[in-house]
Amino acid sequence: MKYNVQQEIDERTRLVGQNKFEMMLFRLGEAGNSGQCELYGINVFKIRELLDMTSLRVTPIAGAPPLIMGVVNVRGQIIQVIDLPAAVGCAPEKYRILMLTEYAGTTQAFAVENVEDIVRLDWSRVKPADGVSGGSGTVTSIAHLENDIGGTMLAQVLDVEQILRTVNGDGKVKVEASEVGASVELPPGAVILAADDSGVARMMIEEGLKAMELPFVMTKSGKEAWERLLEMAAAAEKAGKGVRQSVALVLTDLEMPEMDGFTLTKSIKTDPRLRDIPVVIHSSLSGATNESHVKSAGADGYVAKFNPHKLAEALRTALRAA
Repeated sequence: MKYNVQQEIDERTRLVGQNKFEMMLFRLGEAGNSGQCELYGINVFKIRELLDMTSLRVTPIAGAPPLIMGVVNVRGQIIQVIDLPAAVGCAPEKYRILMLTEYAGTTQAFAVENVEDIVRLDWSRVKPADGVSGGSGTVTSIAHLENDIGGTMLAQVLDVEQILRTVNGDGKVKVEASEVGASVELPPGAVILAADDSGVARMMIEEGLKAMELPFVMTKSGKEAWERLLEMAAAAEKAGKGVRQSVALVLTDLEMPEMDGFTLTKSIKTDPRLRDIPVVIHSSLSGATNESHVKSAGADGYVAKFNPHKLAEALRTALRAA
């Protein structure tokens, strides 16, 4: 079995700017001792293809971290295979499918039990998972889906950035000033407004902004960022100031519950009060197609996660041009 997202890329990219996306649903086996096999999901844009795992040879690697099953040769490319069920505490009956994904310019394969379906839904039907992930940080949000009998079922949207960081044992958190270059001065009282639903991404962004000595306000979704921005605009207007004196730049992820980064960017760029605020997209959805959509939404910059030096350069460029 082979699945290639590029075959339907034109149709899917039309969802951009409509606050909609397509999600791949899959199962990872029994969750804990619950006796249930729950639904999980990730954005289809991150999936390169699906492969039948039973027809492939996974070669174990000596000394690999516990969650690395080995590597697989896919048309000459050697790709790391990650035990996704084990990463989230599930026990599959059998590993049947390999999901080849691309995150921040890297390719990896996730072993899963079964792939169920692809569903199209509005980001407003995806709610933040604050307080429901048991502190594991592997779930960013919960998608509310309709079932065949008109009821609702839930799918857990995985924080793949957190999982990859856990799998590869990257314990580095601190970003040094030497990694980001010279600090940037903002107008007195102005801040960077940042939005990202991934806990590990927020932590790394915060470290990068601190290293640049940039004051910031951090939010967990596009909707939260938009509401905060409107509050700041209203306060600035009341004080007889322009909003740029309060918000120097917006830094946003693309994939977020309730309102995605494309929608947030378009909302900013079509509001006369806000349109002069530079917007930089910071996303693990890399590739020329997504960069093109970012430009069409009106963003002033795009940088793939997570490289402190490149993020700093993108922020400097956008701030200088504003």
